[in-house]
Amino acid sequence: MEHPAPDPCRCATGPTALSPSDTTDPWPWNTSRTARPPSTGSTAPPRPPEPHHRRPEGNPTMSKTIAFIGLGIMGLPMAKNLVAAGFDVRGFNRTPAKADALAEAGGSAAATIAEAVAGADVIITMVPDSPDVEAVLTGDDGILAHASAGATWIDFSTIRPDVATELAAKAKEAGLKPLDAPVSGGEPGAIDGVLSIMVGGDQADFDAAADVFDAVGKTIVLVGPSGAGQTVKAANQLMVAGNIGLLAEAVVFLEAYGVETNAALQVLGGGLAGSKVLDQKGQKMLDRSFDPGFRLELHHKDMGIVTAAAREAGVAIPLGATVAQLVAATVQQGNGGLDHSGLFTVIEALSGKNEN
Repeated sequence: MEHPAPDPCRCATGPTALSPSDTTDPWPWNTSRTARPPSTGSTAPPRPPEPHHRRPEGNPTMSKTIAFIGLGIMGLPMAKNLVAAGFDVRGFNRTPAKADALAEAGGSAAATIAEAVAGADVIITMVPDSPDVEAVLTGDDGILAHASAGATWIDFSTIRPDVATELAAKAKEAGLKPLDAPVSGGEPGAIDGVLSIMVGGDQADFDAAADVFDAVGKTIVLVGPSGAGQTVKAANQLMVAGNIGLLAEAVVFLEAYGVETNAALQVLGGGLAGSKVLDQKGQKMLDRSFDPGFRLELHHKDMGIVTAAAREAGVAIPLGATVAQLVAATVQQGNGGLDHSGLFTVIEALSGKNEN
C-alpha cells in the first residue's frame, strides 16, 4: 500500500522553549518564509506565511506496529484511520467492546496493555486525565514495564503540562522516545483525520513519527520541548470555552428578541464573529441537542489545568476564570455528560429563559 502524502499544513519546526520570560519570536519559521504581499492597492496587512511542508521519504508505514491504548470517542476513530493508512494497529481499552470495534475495522484487539505494547514500534495513549496517563505508563501492566527500548510513545491525551514533562523524563530513562501531542478538532476531526496536533518533544522523534501524525491530523506543529504541547492545548481549551460561552450568550440574546436565529448565525458566521465554534456548535444550541462530541466533564478538567497553570505563571485570565466557573456549574448540575456546547444550559438558566 502506498502511503499517502501528508497535508501541506504539516509543520516540521517550532520553538525550542516555552517560557514566560522569552522575548524572542516564538514561531521561528516566520523568519525563513516570505509572507504573501497584499494585492496592488490593498491596505490589508500581509497574510501570515503558510506552515512549512515536509514530505517524509519512503514508505515507513508498512513496517510499523502501533499499540493504541484508549479507544473512546476520539481514540477509536483515530485508531481506525491508522489502520486505513496501512499500519498494524493493536488496540486496548478498558471496555473490550471498543477494542473489538477496532478489530472489525482491520486492527486487532489486545486483552492487556502488556499484550498491546509488546514489540510495538509506536505506542499511543488517548485517555482522560493525568492520573490515567500515569497509571497506563507506570503501572505493573504498564508501558514502561513491557515496551521495547527505542519505541516512540505518543500521548494524545490532554493532561497537565508539568505531569507531561515528568512522565516524558521517565519514558526517556526507560529508553522510549516521548512526544506529548494533544489534539483539537473534536469527534468530527478525529473521524475525518483532520485534527490539529500540538506536539512537545525532540525534533528527531517528531520527524520520525511524521507518517503516524499525518494519518490522523491535518495541522501538525512541533511547539517546543516535552510539556509544550500540553501548554498550547491548555490555551486552546481556554479559547474554545470562552467562544462557546459567548456563542451561548449570543443565542439567548437573539432568541429574546425573536430574531430568526438560523439566519442570524449564518450572517454572523460570515463576518468577524465567525468561528469553528459557531459552525460546529451553533446549531446544537438552537436544537438543544447536546449529544457528546467532547464532554463537559472533560472540558471542566481542562479548565482546571489552564487556571492552575495560569496561576503558577502569574498570568491573569479573568474571562477564562469566569467561564471555568460556568463550566463547573454545568457539571455540578449533573450535565457533565453533555457535549461542551451544553454550557448553553447554564447561560440560558441564568437569564430565566430555560424551558425546564
